[in-house]
Amino acid sequence: MKRAKCIEAIYSELQDKLVVTIMGACAQELYDLGHCENFFYLEHAMGLASSIGLGLALNLPHERVVVMDGDGSVLMNLGTLTTLARYHPPNLTHIIFDNGSLLSTGGFASHTTAGITDLAAIARGAGIKNVALVSTPFDFIEATADAFERNELSVIVAKVEAVGPDHYGMDLKLPENAFRFERYIKEHSKIRTE
Repeated sequence: MKRAKCIEAIYSELQDKLVVTIMGACAQELYDLGHCENFFYLEHAMGLASSIGLGLALNLPHERVVVMDGDGSVLMNLGTLTTLARYHPPNLTHIIFDNGSLLSTGGFASHTTAGITDLAAIARGAGIKNVALVSTPFDFIEATADAFERNELSVIVAKVEAVGPDHYGMDLKLPENAFRFERYIKEHSKIRTE
């Protein structure tokens, strides 16, 4: 299963949600489908997408938040799963694309390679109730549909191939993306709360 195809399969469902991606391939693949003002690509901050997503979910309970993460990023900030479990925001879906590789930083094998580390088991052990481990496109679509409909914290660990986009480069740089994302939140939140 390819991460780019997974992202493409749920792209239309992301239009009304706040979306935070980790750096590198995941961000590029979402951007290549077409940028939306509710997308924030967290460049140069490996491991922190889930922390940003948690802050958004807790402070904007009327918004649905989706974090698109990677195994390397989650392993860098493993405590994030225990923090998510403690605060369990009902409006947050955390998707972890596990390719067993630090693809965006050189392609080195991560600890999830060959089944050494099981991120779904760690999420469950941290106290997260709704955890899905998927490895087929059908199961991924079903798990994300369930998570988006559920009013509870959900984690999806999607086992994907260690392949990335054929190019890297966005016209949208981090400072501009941050300003536009913040503007979107302010304008959209005002509409939702009126």
